[in-house]
Amino acid sequence: MERVGVLTGGGDCPGLNAVIRAVVRIAVQNNIKVVGIKDGWKGLVNNETVELDLDSVSGILPKGGTILGTSRTNPYKNADDVAKVIANYKNMKLDALIAIGGEDTLGVSNKLLKENKGLNIVGCPKTIDNDLSGTDFTFGFDTAVSIATEAIDRLHSTAESHHRIMVVEVMGRHAGWIAIHSGMASGADVILIPEVAIDLDEVCEILQKRKARGKGFSIVVVAEGAEFKAGQVVTREQQLDSFGHVRLGGIGEKLAEEIEKRTKFETRVTVLGHVQRGGVPTAFDRFIATRFGVKAMELVLSKKFGYMASLQGAEVNEVPLEVAVGKLKTVDSKLYDFAKKFFG
Repeated sequence: MERVGVLTGGGDCPGLNAVIRAVVRIAVQNNIKVVGIKDGWKGLVNNETVELDLDSVSGILPKGGTILGTSRTNPYKNADDVAKVIANYKNMKLDALIAIGGEDTLGVSNKLLKENKGLNIVGCPKTIDNDLSGTDFTFGFDTAVSIATEAIDRLHSTAESHHRIMVVEVMGRHAGWIAIHSGMASGADVILIPEVAIDLDEVCEILQKRKARGKGFSIVVVAEGAEFKAGQVVTREQQLDSFGHVRLGGIGEKLAEEIEKRTKFETRVTVLGHVQRGGVPTAFDRFIATRFGVKAMELVLSKKFGYMASLQGAEVNEVPLEVAVGKLKTVDSKLYDFAKKFFG
């Protein structure tokens, strides 16, 4: 084992640099050179790399984003790109590749492995949405929840002062983990997630009951991928990305509009958007991201390819990549029922 590549793909999130740092440090200790691949799979398609050493990763632990850059490039979008990935992997003389990403980045990894393309790949679970199976938590999620919780806390005071309903739209395409965690942590009065269709009658009834008992304001947290009972996901546009995902956004505005129309309560919306991805990672994310990076290198050293680092309880183990990307991890109905005990 002489040369290992590392890439960060998909949406950026806090903690990526902690993984890169851990990979490099363990590699150097084992006399292995690390090749940083720029901008995710795009870097392997275009042969864009940078050599990583201890100086390269010095001081990056607390930094958000990724020093390697990222993109949502899907090499399977173009048959020629898959061939370029394979050719450049060989031209770089890589013995293994560590792919840090979520369902899309690791999905590509799993497909390359299943098609026996000659690439030795291990994965690290990254996504603020926390929707990867096979791991209790992904890094980036804790930071996103902390940012969302602080924002909702701040909105409480202005909502109470102006006697308003505040609708807060958080990220979460198919899974409501950020909404459920930040909503409960901040004492939101209603939490709406993609797993459960929005019942506007029920939402408005909860808000009206609060008003009747003297509560002149309410906080409604909604995940960006939530849907109304009788409709489709509210989107900014129907254009798809390279992985076939519709760009989401607008559910918060539509929800606020419907609430005000039905209840006559003054309603405002705040869309947290990409601020949830930005800034320094929390201590928890730095810690587990570092552990994931070390585990990824351990998998490389033991030539256990096709696996992903996984947090299971207090331990970092490994799971097959196909398990991690086979099915999205969504919010369990029991957890949502528990959250509903605090609605209103």
